[in-house]
Amino acid sequence: MTTIKQLPLLISFSGLDGSGKSTQIENLRERLTVAGLKVMLLAFWDDIVVGKKYREGFVHAVYKSEKGIGAPGKPVQRRDKNVRTWYLTLIRHFLYLLDAIHLRLVLRRALASEVNVVIMDRYIYDELANLPLQNKLTRSFVRMIQRLVPQPELPYLLDTDVEAAHARKPEYPVDFMHKCRAAYFRLAHILETVIVIPALPLNEAKEAVVTACDKAILARELGIPVNDLGIERKIGAPAA
Repeated sequence: MTTIKQLPLLISFSGLDGSGKSTQIENLRERLTVAGLKVMLLAFWDDIVVGKKYREGFVHAVYKSEKGIGAPGKPVQRRDKNVRTWYLTLIRHFLYLLDAIHLRLVLRRALASEVNVVIMDRYIYDELANLPLQNKLTRSFVRMIQRLVPQPELPYLLDTDVEAAHARKPEYPVDFMHKCRAAYFRLAHILETVIVIPALPLNEAKEAVVTACDKAILARELGIPVNDLGIERKIGAPAA
């Protein structure tokens, strides 16, 4: 791997809190940097979300959501995306549309820069998974957002054992995390593009992520569609 003579390769990582996104991102970024590629890292919550401070303040003031990130032995009680009232669902549709528009603008600048790879720590998909995907109108909204934002060539969804993820980041109830995991797979069925990395041992998961990335870069160098090199997009229902 030396040079990508196209727009930067866009990679995104999605999944439950505690699924290992930060670990996989750092491993992949290090591998790409050692290979001589210039990598830009963007965090969805910090670089994309519109009105982050006000949205955080709202859930803390109204729903008494605890601040901070849960850690083993130091759980927090988050009340934000696990609050599913009808009016918050309507508000989320509006806010996620704003986030999608801002994402499009931010990535337009990033993809026009002198980097070779742009990695997103979370993507719009992590928000869309919070919506009632069983609703027909919401599914239409999801497809509209999919058309609006740039599509990552490597949209990773990191699957994980829910109990293990909860032990690493005890922020939300386990039953809610199971519902979130199912929602990610339901969203994957709608989008039909997500690359699911199964709940594997760490080294095997790293290898799966890197292998798919290597194939994508090779496909670009050969000038052929990424899928022609056999990157498997597993969107089957999650295991029980």
